[in-house]
Amino acid sequence: MKITLDFIKQHTDKYFSNTSKIVADNGDVEVVYGFFVRKPSIYAVKIAIDFLNEIKKSLGYNFTVYENFKEGDKVGAGDPLFFIEGSLKELSELETLVLQKVGLSCLCAWNAYSMAKALPKANFISMLARHCVDENMVYACEYGSSVGSKVAINEGSLGFIGSSNDATAHLFNTKEGFGTMPHALIGYAGSTLNAAKMYYNSFKPKTMSILVDYFGKEITDTLELCEHFKDLAYSGNLSVRIDTHGNRYLEGLDSHKSYAVIEKYIPSAFHDYKDEEEIDYLVGMGVSGAAIFYLREKLDKAGFNNVKIIVSSGFNLKKCLLMSKINAPISSVGTGSYIPQNWSDTYTTADVISYNGKLSVKVGREFLIKKWQEKLLQLQGK
Repeated sequence: MKITLDFIKQHTDKYFSNTSKIVADNGDVEVVYGFFVRKPSIYAVKIAIDFLNEIKKSLGYNFTVYENFKEGDKVGAGDPLFFIEGSLKELSELETLVLQKVGLSCLCAWNAYSMAKALPKANFISMLARHCVDENMVYACEYGSSVGSKVAINEGSLGFIGSSNDATAHLFNTKEGFGTMPHALIGYAGSTLNAAKMYYNSFKPKTMSILVDYFGKEITDTLELCEHFKDLAYSGNLSVRIDTHGNRYLEGLDSHKSYAVIEKYIPSAFHDYKDEEEIDYLVGMGVSGAAIFYLREKLDKAGFNNVKIIVSSGFNLKKCLLMSKINAPISSVGTGSYIPQNWSDTYTTADVISYNGKLSVKVGREFLIKKWQEKLLQLQGK
């Protein structure tokens, strides 16, 4: 995409355009900008760097970017991600657009990393696309997720195996997005088994995962699926996904029975303090720890030990940590809204810290000057 000056002026904050005009009228200066995120994050700024390189190509701007980290590095709160040295007249109008391309990816990288580390024995599928405002946001989120996932994988977690759409699949080294069907297809088919048959007839998949909560008969429909697709079930190529609504219990459970399941499989689960939210994750409605163990029990009792369980619905960091602690029999997690959650954590800031070589920054941001001085020494080989 060729970027025009008109595009920049239309999309930047007006006060930055005003600054550019004033500087042009009164004399340009060489400045240094420091860009930083206010919360701990993971360095995932390729989208911003690519944008800056395209600016150079499209407009002929002459500035230098000094990156302080490598992709996937952990970054402390306030640590400058990178510095940009160049014309104040030119760079002033770029600040808004560059900031837009930094914080979200770094946040999603951190959240994806945190989830994968919290539940290291399960793999994750990113299903965040429908929680975003457009394809640009989707790409920024998925890029960040892929970076965070790689860090977690390098530290021993299974991490993210893909995303839910084809456009971002390559970020996870896959050819296509993951997913078989939404609830609407099951409603169309009239039964969970019919929907599975339709899917199988259309795609002839070697592996298959089917939603089983549409009719509120997670156990009944799961066992019916396994009986029909025995070859897939016995070979470990059949998975069932529970996305049970948070206003009801999985089939066969209620509050009392859920407590009994947890006491049976994790008798120590209630020995330490649990807040109300954690109790709900264990024995509440929806996809609880009890629901997962109960479904596993029914599968194993019927001889379908190799059928995998995929979970979704409300899997944030706290829920993942709890499921890991109780060693819930989860194969995969479908997660969406949590990855770009905590929007305030995306806040990225830029400050000018040098004007024609004279160091100056607003009070409270002096740490940026110190980091720039350290960078200069590094560049000089000292």
